[in-house]
Amino acid sequence: MAYQKKTERDDREFVSRRRPAIPAGDKININDVEFLRRYVTEYGKIIPARVTGVTSQQQREIKRGVRRARNMGLLA
Repeated sequence: MAYQKKTERDDREFVSRRRPAIPAGDKININDVEFLRRYVTEYGKIIPARVTGVTSQQQREIKRGVRRARNMGLLA
């Protein structure tokens, strides 16, 4: 068996990329632009639910809010 070189990547700890999910009881306000910016990249793409940790219903509401904010010119 060949010797495997240990890389720098092996030494790093696992860092979760998930963002904190929205609490189940909270209602998403699609008019709150600052809230919606947390779910959009700097290039304007909506971050997927598997990364953000939101439910599918919450993701649909976020999607609707981001698209409305883009159309109104509040979110670039």
